[in-house]
Amino acid sequence: MIDITHPEIDFAIQTVRKASILVRRIQRELVIPSLTKIDKSPVTVADFASQALVAYTLQQSFPTEVLVAEEDASELRLKDSSQLLGQITGFIREFIPNATPETVCEWIDRGARPHGHRFWTLDPIDGTKGYLRGDQYAVALALVVNGKIQIGVLGCPNLVEAHRPDLDGQGSLIFAVRGQGTWTCPIDHAIPLVRLQVSDQSKLINARLLRSFESGHTNTDKTEQFHQIIHSQVEPVLMDSQAKYSVLAAGEGEILLRLLSKDQPDYREKIWDQAAGSIILEEAGGKITDLEGQALDFSCGRTLIKNRGILASNGKLHSAALEALRSIGI
Repeated sequence: MIDITHPEIDFAIQTVRKASILVRRIQRELVIPSLTKIDKSPVTVADFASQALVAYTLQQSFPTEVLVAEEDASELRLKDSSQLLGQITGFIREFIPNATPETVCEWIDRGARPHGHRFWTLDPIDGTKGYLRGDQYAVALALVVNGKIQIGVLGCPNLVEAHRPDLDGQGSLIFAVRGQGTWTCPIDHAIPLVRLQVSDQSKLINARLLRSFESGHTNTDKTEQFHQIIHSQVEPVLMDSQAKYSVLAAGEGEILLRLLSKDQPDYREKIWDQAAGSIILEEAGGKITDLEGQALDFSCGRTLIKNRGILASNGKLHSAALEALRSIGI
């Protein structure tokens, strides 16, 4: 049984719970004006508010701990962003009454600090475009020690029982601790606590492939080839964000691929896009590697620079999936 009273585990669960409640409220109120970053991906009020809340809570709970996160406040500090920053601050004040625009920016920028062998990594909203569509997304927080994930938590407000999409449901928290399994409970309650286990499917022909709606960082042609070469008789499951790892961990899918886009052959995954989901899958009995079968190395900064792409599976199908990838020239 997982020890949810341990200070670091309790912090991670409660912090993701608060951030998930915050971003769910923002989504339901449809307060989603966005900036456009250099890479053209949308950044919402909820992205910044979630990161500020998590950074503040980490500072209060563990003042010396380091946060590595996706966003920074440079654009929020521009004069043209004052209205957006005001909205963010207003939502944050429901959790932190003394928040100001200045302190909100300071909290957000805690995520850009240098880090060593131990740090927390956060994606304040993984699957931003899914969030904007009113679909699947996740708040993802993980503790990394010496390049290995030790704690991972996903907040998935639009998933019920860790796998079933329900836009009006109570949502799910999914969390894992190294050596203590993967567990889930509703976002608003700590009970019931249910342990997750991957599927025992051992035939590629029956493998359910989890795919993203968005295709910016993957190779859709090669993914189609993979689906054909394994002769899968099952339609792929389309879903945004690390919510897919929750579905895999719950036994409702077998394979997840992140292939390299033809337009970005040198792309490397950001650590916050894989950290929480990877331990959640592993502790449920699954396996995750890069496309060559190498373990993910979270010790090299903000990207998985030593790894090329992602293959995640229920474990039993991993070797066969790697062989299939090689046969199509991955």
